[in-house]
Parts: sequence; structure tokens; C-alpha cells
Amino acid sequence: MVGYQWFDGQLLSAARLSATGFGDASAGVYRHAITMLGRLASSAGVLGKLVAQQLASNAGASAGLAQTAAAAAGSSGLLQQLGRSSSRAFATNSHDIFNIHKHSPDNNWNTEFDFTPANYKKVAEIIARYPPNYKASACIPVLDIAQQQNKGWLSLAAMNRVAKVLDMPEIRVYEVATFYTMFNRSKMGKYHVMICGTTPCRLQGAQHIEHALVDKLGIHIGETTADGMFTLGEMECMGACVNAPMIAIADYTTGVEGFTYNYYEDLTPKDACDIIDTLRKGEKPRVGSQHRSKAEPAGAVVKDKWVPAKGGETLMGKPPGPYCRDLTDPPPPPPQPAA
Repeated sequence: MVGYQWFDGQLLSAARLSATGFGDASAGVYRHAITMLGRLASSAGVLGKLVAQQLASNAGASAGLAQTAAAAAGSSGLLQQLGRSSSRAFATNSHDIFNIHKHSPDNNWNTEFDFTPANYKKVAEIIARYPPNYKASACIPVLDIAQQQNKGWLSLAAMNRVAKVLDMPEIRVYEVATFYTMFNRSKMGKYHVMICGTTPCRLQGAQHIEHALVDKLGIHIGETTADGMFTLGEMECMGACVNAPMIAIADYTTGVEGFTYNYYEDLTPKDACDIIDTLRKGEKPRVGSQHRSKAEPAGAVVKDKWVPAKGGETLMGKPPGPYCRDLTDPPPPPPQPAA
């Protein structure tokens, strides 16, 4: 596959970068970075290894340099412990940790994408929300329509089509699509299962939800099942902390018309696996909390089990007081000064 990088506002191949004179200069910088990572082998860890490998690859470094970079942090065997074999372990919405486009048979300059007539109507409705001279303001929602139509990810052709529709330079669309994690730059499964990994969910056992789903699906974060059904990802806070732990699932099975993005909350590991089983059957799992109607104090997930609340006061009935005085009564007289 051919590597591409941004340079002077353009997406350029390694050959064209070399022709600009930038490639040779950047190669020296890359090699210097690799050398530094090698000196820091004891602390570079898995991320250092991946960075070194990518830098060596992008600079067209020799096999010896790439091997040196890979060995910089390889002795710990952390990649094997994590069960992850690629840099996508650190970027669930991208080809690699640097978000660099790489040509593939179904994602290159020659592949095509165009909106369906029905989706062109939706795009027109979105554009109409903004002044004619600010069509670029529609970039995010139009990219979202493109992603939903394109089975959950944005190909180069899809981004180029959005640029053409909005009269934007292609680079500006690439910048948006590679900045926001809601946009996927790699092929996705029919269902994108995203585990919340922020503090409240972790305190309530989100790591156990992740372990259960990894075992259930046979994949790790950033990977897709062999049947193309599920992609497993991690998201940061999705705003359902009171019902932690939770996952969100984007459903791309029916395109734009049937697209859903639902929360599943108050999860135990068994609940998460049951949701996967329900989706595999082609059925719709219960949305929201799996154990209460909203966010009322009815219980909580404790040690991977739902524990109902025992009694306690809620706002569902009459509070016991003390109450404020009746404001229609005259106020009490002011205190009299001491004699």
C-alpha cells in the first residue's frame, strides 16, 4: 500500500514528497526520533514501539532501522499481553495512530462515492440551515450522512464528495473527518460497540464489561469480527454517568433511514453479552438502563451484579419534611431589642 502525508495543504505520496525535497529532510528527523526511542527503550513501552515502527515506515527507512525501532520496547511482551497486533489498538477510528491515509483496493483515488437521491434531499435540507456563503458550516452533519450511507466509515471518495457538495477544499474536509472521533476512517462492522472508558464507568466495572465483550466477540478494541458484524471500540464520557457502566452502539445495518445510536446502561458483564446475542438474532435489545426505568435510586451495579436498593427515600412520594412555613401566612414579628 502507498503511504500518504499532508504537505503544503495537499495529500502527497512518498514519491511526491521526495520530489518536493521535504521527504529527504523529514527522513532525517524520523531517523533521529527512532534513535531517541531506542535510547529510551526501558520507558518507551508499547506506544513507543508503535510510534517507532510508524516513523520508520513513513520515512522509507531500511529494514535494519525498522527492526531497531521495533526492538526498542519489545522485550516486555506487552503487545502479546494485550492481545493486540497493530497500532489500531491506540486509535479505534483510524488506520493508525497518526491518522495517515493509506490506499487500499476499496479506498483510493479511483474508488467512487455519491449520495443516493434520497440522501441528496437530506443534504440539501442540512445546507439550507446555513447562509449560502457558509455552506462549509454543514460539513459535520453532511459527513455524518455520508458515513451512515457508507456502512459506518468515511472513504477518501466519500470525503471528496462532501467537499464537492459543499464547495470546500478537500483538505478542509479531511481535517474535520480526522479530528472528530465520531468519524471512522476504517471499515466498520454492522454494529459499532463502544465501551465508555471514563472514570465513573471504570469505577463501576467498565473494565469487566470490556473483558466480557472481548471474550464474547473474540476481538480486541479497534478490531472487527470475522463475519463483519461487530466492531469493538472505546469512547470517553458519553454523559450517562449516573447509570454507569454503559456502552453505546451505532447500528449501520439499514443505512441512513434506519440508523440508530443507542445507549445501554447499568450493565453487568452478562447484560453486555446478552445485548450482543440479541443483536445477532436480528432483534432489538432494550435501550437505556437494563434494570430501572430512568435514573431513579433503585439500585446500582456492585461487583458485576445489579443490587436493588433497600428502602430509602426518593422524590417519587411525599417528602417527610421539615417543611418551609406557609408563605401566605404573615411573617413573624421581628425580635424585640433587649431591655
